[in-house]
Amino acid sequence: MGKILWRLLSCTFFIILLSLLFKVTAGYHPSKTFILRIDSESKPSVFPTHYHWYTAHFVHPTRLLHLYDTVFHGFSALLTPQQLSSLSHHPSVLAVFEDRRRHLHTTRSPQFVGLRNHRGLWSQTDYGSDVIIGVFDTGIWPERRSFSDSNLGPIPHRWKGSCDTGVRFSPNNCNRKLIGARFFSKGHEASGTLFNDTVEFLSPRDADGHGTHTASTAAGRYVFEASMAGYASGVAKGVAPKARLAMYKVCWKNSGCYDSDILAAFDAAVNDGVDVISMSIGGGDGISSPYYLDPIAIGSYGAVSRGVFVSSSGGNDGPSGMSVTNLAPWLTTVAAGTIDRDFPAEVILGNGRRLSGVSLYSGVPLKGRMFPLIYPGKSGVLTDSLCMENSLDPDLVKGKIVVCDRGSNPRVAKGLEVKKAGGVGMILANGISNGEGLVGDAHLLPACALGANLGDEVKAYISSSENPRATIEFKGTVVGIKPAPVVASFSARGPNALNLEILKPDLAAPGVNILAAWTNAVGPSGLESDTRRSEFNILSGTSMACPHVSGAAALLKSAHPDWSPAAIRSAMMTTATVLDNTNREMVDQATGNGSTPYDFGAGHLNLAHAIDPGLIFDITNDDYVMFLCAIGYRPRVIQVITRSPPKCPRRRPSPENLNYPSFVAVLPASSSSRRLSLLSKTFFRTVTNVGEPNSVYWVRVEMEAEGLTVTVRPSRLVFSEAVKKRSFVVTVTGDAGKLVLGEAGAIFGSLSWTDGKHVVRSPMVVTQAQPL
Repeated sequence: MGKILWRLLSCTFFIILLSLLFKVTAGYHPSKTFILRIDSESKPSVFPTHYHWYTAHFVHPTRLLHLYDTVFHGFSALLTPQQLSSLSHHPSVLAVFEDRRRHLHTTRSPQFVGLRNHRGLWSQTDYGSDVIIGVFDTGIWPERRSFSDSNLGPIPHRWKGSCDTGVRFSPNNCNRKLIGARFFSKGHEASGTLFNDTVEFLSPRDADGHGTHTASTAAGRYVFEASMAGYASGVAKGVAPKARLAMYKVCWKNSGCYDSDILAAFDAAVNDGVDVISMSIGGGDGISSPYYLDPIAIGSYGAVSRGVFVSSSGGNDGPSGMSVTNLAPWLTTVAAGTIDRDFPAEVILGNGRRLSGVSLYSGVPLKGRMFPLIYPGKSGVLTDSLCMENSLDPDLVKGKIVVCDRGSNPRVAKGLEVKKAGGVGMILANGISNGEGLVGDAHLLPACALGANLGDEVKAYISSSENPRATIEFKGTVVGIKPAPVVASFSARGPNALNLEILKPDLAAPGVNILAAWTNAVGPSGLESDTRRSEFNILSGTSMACPHVSGAAALLKSAHPDWSPAAIRSAMMTTATVLDNTNREMVDQATGNGSTPYDFGAGHLNLAHAIDPGLIFDITNDDYVMFLCAIGYRPRVIQVITRSPPKCPRRRPSPENLNYPSFVAVLPASSSSRRLSLLSKTFFRTVTNVGEPNSVYWVRVEMEAEGLTVTVRPSRLVFSEAVKKRSFVVTVTGDAGKLVLGEAGAIFGSLSWTDGKHVVRSPMVVTQAQPL
């Protein structure tokens, strides 16, 4: 027996050695996934389909992952460096980019954005029952009550999608509410990421919870007696409760979302017949790729050019400036704000001080008992202060409340580390970067999050006290919080890193402590060790804000079927509010100071007025092509995005003249411009009357700054039955000697048109930059 085993081991070793030797001598290089944009018009007629052409001339069929033919022409495949080099020089290949991994940007909110039962946008659209929302996310838990098809009519006849079969998922899981469910895993699998079938489902079923949450936020049905362990109890519902849902699973638990799979989902969704795409996904790496190298920008252009509205999250890298992602002007990019509901908790120190924070802890309370208080960060070791995995000493932590700094690892994971080390509670302290912005978490032990100032106070108390002690009290759910909305501290900020002339984000929507449906595969903390199960969960992020806008777009599409994606965005932006519920301008959660259009775009979503905006700024496909010409893209580069070669004018147009519902005047800041007394920028805009046919609108400009003047010609727009479009010119002039930019490097204001009933408001930004 021993000899047989020895021979087997020897043979195995010999085979491995030969394999390695072959790879070395053959110049072996590992394959990677690449996406190739092909000029489809150059296909030789001898090939019946593009698939036959691609597999005969470009790549072996076994190496082909996805074939794209709707929003994008080309394919994704596993390629060696030699194959990549050869294909990159093929005359029919317009562009090649490596597959990248994206990340998720991780209810009372419908009322907070102006929706009311039996009147307004809900009643006028039958709650969006004829509109289809496609959600790109982690999948869906179809059994949740939020996805019931009770009392829904037939599936819209235009629907051509499918319900994929997979692990714990079959066509029977779809219904008249969840009308489609597909999954895209080839890019994920080709990346070399191991598929863990003990925590993930190779099917549209949601193992993470994020997709179930975003889908029900956009279009969840009315669910009575909804709550997360007693928090936020009441009736849960999405923004468009009767809209149909189609889930496109492109993100995988703990593995992110790959561009090649996202692009395949765009292709499928547009072919299937969705009206709206909701995508709470972005880069998250601090780098904004040019549009022609960004599959999300390319795929979304293909969708928007076919009349599909695409809503995207702006990212969670705030409050740092220039952190917003998903910047393409055809995308609607969403920031996050608070609502007027909170989950307060208090830290009570041994000196009697009561410090206000937030928590979603639902277990056994501390019942007023005081415990020793410790801050591991006193050691000066960063991992200790952050309560990273295996960083805490049980001898120091056992039986104590532990102060952990926010950052690096998940907030709930810090609590788990404290619990594993024997701690009885946790105080989660914000740092300077998060400021005073707080979000609730379903912690596994008694825990409370505090803002940066109060966190510092707790640490100072520990340092100055011989016997520091504390306890935590939980206050449940409180509504009617003022001020609200407030721009969330984590919400990514402008300006636009690719094109300053396009203001991003576009608008803000509820994204803090949002109650929505949840998977049954994992507990509300998302930790594998969390054995709790909940039908609903409370999450925060621009991921939660994005589906609010997606649901809103579905309602507006239902009310105005002939409106383009740009018209729908315009209606939301020009009716958005910049005031909170105290009738003051919105503040920034991170600092407590006033916020700006770099934080919230046009303002916070307000659907009470969006159904009847008065005027809209529409944008055609040709307008977007002219914008790409304006920013200096060559025709062959533009074709990567638009699929057909453009005709750019000899005289390059100005990017600020895209018919956007906002104005950003970028004045020159070079040394030569300082010698000029006056700097100016001119905008051309056209508005379409969608209100009463015979209307007269007057302009109002609000921008007070020394050395700055704004003129609008004409100052009055007259519409009639015959005249539905009017153009106007805005000129911004700055005195170089007197112009003083604010702390954000800009001056902010607004331009509004009003007829006495409607107020069509556009944000204005004046900034300076070195000319390229």
